[in-house]
Amino acid sequence: QVQLVESGGGLVQPGGSLRLSCVVSGSRFSLYNLGWYRQAPGKQRELVASITNGGRSNYADSVKGRFTISRDNVKNTVYLQMNSLKPEDTALYYCNANRAVLGLPNSWGQGTQVTVSS
Repeated sequence: QVQLVESGGGLVQPGGSLRLSCVVSGSRFSLYNLGWYRQAPGKQRELVASITNGGRSNYADSVKGRFTISRDNVKNTVYLQMNSLKPEDTALYYCNANRAVLGLPNSWGQGTQVTVSS
């Protein structure tokens, strides 16, 4: 069982920036594919950005050019740098560790709230 702990959320004005962090426990971090998801009230959870164990990243169209996902395999941490934030980015952001390469189930963090408002 792995644990994922997100941090870095908060209240920010439109146009501002936040950096989310997710620390993942365990020794197999470098093998995981990782992702950031978000869920706004009344909406389904959606994939925001993902990064493979080889370092390839992918983004939802709504955040391309504004968000950047990265990982540090020494610190067991995945980051989401969010720039030019918009009110529609307001959501609970979750970190996900896809451990399918090891035949293990996905693991989720508890979420960190991001609110973009003036």
